[in-house]
Amino acid sequence: MNNIFALAGVVIKELYRRKDFYVLFVMTAVVSLLLGSVRFFNDDKIVRFIKAACLLLIWISTLVIAITTAARQIPAERESRTIFPLLAKPVSRWELIAGKFFGCWLACGITLVVFYLFFGLLTSSYEHHWPVATFFQGIWMHWVFLAIVIALVLLGSVVFTAQSSNATISFIVVVGILFAGRHLHYVGLGMNGFGREIVTAVYYAIPHLEWYDMRDLVIHDWAQIDWIYIAGATLYGALYTGLLLGLTWMVFRRKTLTL
Repeated sequence: MNNIFALAGVVIKELYRRKDFYVLFVMTAVVSLLLGSVRFFNDDKIVRFIKAACLLLIWISTLVIAITTAARQIPAERESRTIFPLLAKPVSRWELIAGKFFGCWLACGITLVVFYLFFGLLTSSYEHHWPVATFFQGIWMHWVFLAIVIALVLLGSVVFTAQSSNATISFIVVVGILFAGRHLHYVGLGMNGFGREIVTAVYYAIPHLEWYDMRDLVIHDWAQIDWIYIAGATLYGALYTGLLLGLTWMVFRRKTLTL
């Protein structure tokens, strides 16, 4: 565990030395400041529209940070050849993967707290209330969502040779699941023959990332979800994350690393 946490610490320091987080946070802050015009319009629908726009930007920003950060971990180690002294020390390939994963996940968790804290403080200053429980559920589900995404990108980093290809394909896959994943089952029901079986199999095989999108609860100030469903979604995310990391390790351990 010491090796894993040491590697994770390096990933966290690397993220906050880069400009990605700061640029995206400033962009989100600028859009969020549009909430200052709420009193001018004096319309609840305008408030909700701006909240929706800000949360969408937060989701896009954190998704970009998670994918780009995870996609460059193993390729960067190979290109700089630092992977050889790492594996020459008492660090196994599984510890390397686990350290990279936890580093990316913890860094994204800190990023989420910063984004949501700013958004929550700004929103509560105009709406005069802060649904803490709903915010906590939204942040937690968002973080579990990012765990699956990071594990998926790490798998791609040992499959695809180019970092850019991995990031692009991962982004397309994640966005595709978010928008189309929930509809695949209905599409399959409308098909006949072997195509129906394939679409249904894909529907049950893919991780349903759309379950973790709780933006509507925050936007419309709905009541919090029963914690039993949050626990179920967390377990589901943990199982998929573990499966993807296991596949990453199986592929990576068979790869021959050469100078």
